Amino acid sequence: MSKGEETHAALLDAALAVASKDGLAGVTVGTLAETVGMSKSGLFAHFSSKENLQLEILAHAVERFREVVVTPALRAPRGEPRVVALFEHWLAWKDLLPGGCIFVAASSEVDDKPGPTRDAVVTSQLDWIDALATAARIAVKEGHFRKKLDVEQFAHDLYCIGVGHFHVDRLLRDPMARTRAIHAFQRLLRDARAAS
Repeated sequence: MSKGEETHAALLDAALAVASKDGLAGVTVGTLAETVGMSKSGLFAHFSSKENLQLEILAHAVERFREVVVTPALRAPRGEPRVVALFEHWLAWKDLLPGGCIFVAASSEVDDKPGPTRDAVVTSQLDWIDALATAARIAVKEGHFRKKLDVEQFAHDLYCIGVGHFHVDRLLRDPMARTRAIHAFQRLLRDARAAS
């Protein structure tokens, strides 16, 4: 990696941390320049516009999510163990950024604002739901989940448990948020399992 690429990656790490706390709109070339101690013109050369900055933050977040959540979970055995690993790593994801899950924050921020930034958030979340459905489909093939399981419904329910957990934990500050999310996930697994 060149020095320029290293600098760019470091800028995106800083921008992602700020966006997790202040939202995508809270990250401007000016605020980011102040955070990293760089000139606005130097920073502008890296991103050229606020929209490009937001899109790069989201792409960087997706890459980090893959590194922290998806890749480690893929080391678990196929089937239910992998579904469990995906969920566990996903719950831990929110603790890696100072403001919690960037995707939850960005979803609320851009849900009614059409454009490339909203499209990027939607794509990231649809890809994640599809990954959860694929993991459930593999669990069906492995005989861990019942044959007639609606894997899209399973993925939807699992997604709602995870996103709901982030809201209850960060917004409501419920000390039981993680425990309740785990209980909901265990119920979902019990319902999905093949009869033994």
